[in-house]
Amino acid sequence: MTSRVQDSVASSRIKVFTDPSVLRDLAGERNSHLKVIEKQLDVRLHVRGTQVTITGDKAHVALAERVLDELEALLRKGYPLYASDVLYAVRILSDKPQSHLEDIFLDKVFVTSSKRVITPKSLKQKEYIEAIRTHDIVFGIGPAGTGKTYLAMAMAVSALMADQVRRIILVRPAVEAGEKLGFLPGDLAEKVNPYLRPLYDALHDMMDFEKASRLLSRGTIEVAPLAFMRGRTLNEAFVILDEAQNTTTEQMKMFLTRLGLGSKAVITGDVTQIDLPENKPSGLIEAMELLQGIRGLHFIFFSHVDVVRHRLVQDIIEAYENAESRVLSRKSPDSQ
Repeated sequence: MTSRVQDSVASSRIKVFTDPSVLRDLAGERNSHLKVIEKQLDVRLHVRGTQVTITGDKAHVALAERVLDELEALLRKGYPLYASDVLYAVRILSDKPQSHLEDIFLDKVFVTSSKRVITPKSLKQKEYIEAIRTHDIVFGIGPAGTGKTYLAMAMAVSALMADQVRRIILVRPAVEAGEKLGFLPGDLAEKVNPYLRPLYDALHDMMDFEKASRLLSRGTIEVAPLAFMRGRTLNEAFVILDEAQNTTTEQMKMFLTRLGLGSKAVITGDVTQIDLPENKPSGLIEAMELLQGIRGLHFIFFSHVDVVRHRLVQDIIEAYENAESRVLSRKSPDSQ
């Protein structure tokens, strides 16, 4: 038994830590971690010695206690706790109180060249990486900042390093491709580079620049516009199609039928950020309608609660979603 919990009144509990260093790490510098819990759950946390007194609404107090228990278990396993992790922990346990943070935060997807460990930070991210592990084609659909592309990239690099695939192919549609691309200055690489820059950025975050450059020069890692996939069969490859909401019907069908033996594909996109001409339906939206239920293929849908960028990003996405919902409700026949 590493800690005990005493009830004083219905809206107050005391949690006792047997290891002062664990409490110090859990509290954070100047109690910054505890302040995150207080703000998110509307409770008060008071530290005295090795005790933390939790006061507030009974349900919130119980949830705050659960958060402290789960974070303590992480720290005892050597997990380096950051304030952002505390916020993610509160979100996860608010959504599913019986979750175990160890199952999520200790699931190492990849260790970068800077020794930073990439792990899921939400229930949906955990579901996403499990889907990639167990399915040959996975669609990750949701707003910016939910880790769709980044986690897919980490899974791809991890698979390459473990010799599970022979190459990684990173693909994006260049919305301005075709005739318009010819009017841009420079050679072909210079023309398409702006569209592919986000994929290069994510790749260089996973491994040092020299190693990434070597793998790119050998063709072990390929970054290319979607148009370059036509007519190819991609064997023993981990293929990521990013910004898939900007594919046409024909492009999406072409991409999905490139997959060869021993390959995986992850398709990511945000259906609220379509840049295609109005007369061109999104291949991603059509795929969502046509391909549900096919064995070996899985859809993961993220929402604003899965955003792992700056905390304001989640609020911004939610504000836009609420505004779009109001517009749709005004246009609905039922609202007339």
